[in-house]
Amino acid sequence: MIRLAEIADLETVLQITHDTISEIYSHYYAEGVVEFFQEHHSRENVLSDIENGIVWLLEEEGSMVGTVTIKEDAVNRLFVLPGYQSHGYGSQLMDFAEDKIAQKFDYVHIDSSLAAKEMYLKRGYKEKKTCRIPADHGDILIYDEMEKRVDRQWGRINYNGKIFIPQRNTENGEVDGKTIFRYFQENDLFWAEYSGGDVLKGHMIGTVDKNGKLDFHYQHMNKDRQVRIGKCHSIPHIMDNGKIALQEKWQWLNGDLSCGESVVVEQ
Repeated sequence: MIRLAEIADLETVLQITHDTISEIYSHYYAEGVVEFFQEHHSRENVLSDIENGIVWLLEEEGSMVGTVTIKEDAVNRLFVLPGYQSHGYGSQLMDFAEDKIAQKFDYVHIDSSLAAKEMYLKRGYKEKKTCRIPADHGDILIYDEMEKRVDRQWGRINYNGKIFIPQRNTENGEVDGKTIFRYFQENDLFWAEYSGGDVLKGHMIGTVDKNGKLDFHYQHMNKDRQVRIGKCHSIPHIMDNGKIALQEKWQWLNGDLSCGESVVVEQ
């Protein structure tokens, strides 16, 4: 799951960043350059980015394994802990970042370290310029400015990693403000997990179209140990705060087969 980093995640983001630089970059750069990277990704800089809502964390089985910062059309501070590398986590973060940027821009830009350059070349990035910056101890930092053209995805919504909570529901529904939904997406495939309130455990699976509309089936077990099954059509609306509200029309496929309407909002 990829989620937005909060202030409480500052130490986690710093640990992922500095542990990766210390262990990986030392194989590619001189000591002065490694120190330059550590200082560049300082506590103050990371905290500022978290406060601006542009830092994301990748969680796997309860552990935070990677982070990425997305600033306008640029991918910054992309790190995966050394013990979790070569498992596709870097690609997951890049897919997520590129999707985010493609909603507003035609190109993705990145300053590539020597350690990551091969990965970016395989993803279709092109070198624009090789840069050299003086670092400590007379060492020189060399990196490449790279870019990749993406299909600009006007109005596209990516639900991956988002959390929703019901705002209202009709009386024949079983979810309420205590129910938490965790959404996931790969291309047009959508799925979710939910629990809380009267729901012990639930799952949803379906599709998402280019406008972010969802069509899915859901099933859950309630506190009475009853399994409930239904289908739902959701239409997204962007609220003034930039979050998503989903207007939903649903129907039970067992029990009384009744229909209902609900609204869930992004947290």
